[in-house]
Amino acid sequence: MKLSLTIAELAKQSRLPIDTIRYYQGLGLLDAPRRHGRIALYGDAHLKRLRLIRSMARRGLPLKVIKDLVARPAKRGMERALRSAVQEEADRSRYTSAEFAEMLGVPRGLLDLVEGCALREVLKDEAGAILYSDADLEAARGVMQILGYGIPVTRLLSLALRHHSAAAETVDEAIDLFNQYVRGGERDADPEAVAESFRAMLPLVVSLVGHHFYRLLVSRALARLRQSGDEQAFQMATREAASIRLPLAQR
Repeated sequence: MKLSLTIAELAKQSRLPIDTIRYYQGLGLLDAPRRHGRIALYGDAHLKRLRLIRSMARRGLPLKVIKDLVARPAKRGMERALRSAVQEEADRSRYTSAEFAEMLGVPRGLLDLVEGCALREVLKDEAGAILYSDADLEAARGVMQILGYGIPVTRLLSLALRHHSAAAETVDEAIDLFNQYVRGGERDADPEAVAESFRAMLPLVVSLVGHHFYRLLVSRALARLRQSGDEQAFQMATREAASIRLPLAQR
């Protein structure tokens, strides 16, 4: 027998708030319900879709990626293979904000400051609380080292926000390129081959981006030192920069 649920009943069975369900509908992640008079009714497909979205969100996937993976009816084999490949990249360990602050050794208020800014690419649990991964912990420890050199946290956050805004546009375009030329380039492409392409390309792209940022940072910093006229500092910095190598990902 097919399900016929009101939105309140759907929220209860999917364990998602009503506002979240409506938000997913607005994003195109969930099909519109059928109508019985003024009452909206949902069925099995809606419940299955919500459970799938919740499962993928808990693995840290952004809604844009989730929409691309679940909202297209075509290429089901490819969708499943890609979904599996993306999920493999998600860290398994998850920490609450309180646990994360304790492991990092910072006041909870400092973490609240970071969470309250526009750096919003975060994983949340079913109740909407932010969760952190081992990769987040490693990155945050790096931030703490940088702050240890005397850089004000507010200035570092401001810089991070500008970088985030620019990087988000680049990331979206990179996803579009992958979808157009790797996923959609060949209609009869083997799903596992496409998934393997994702697995191979992800570390390569990440390391190339890191390498480019490193080269840009070093070249600009050395140029400023040379312009300052401090030849000794310039020579020392040049030697140090030459000794640092960021390895490119190898397969």
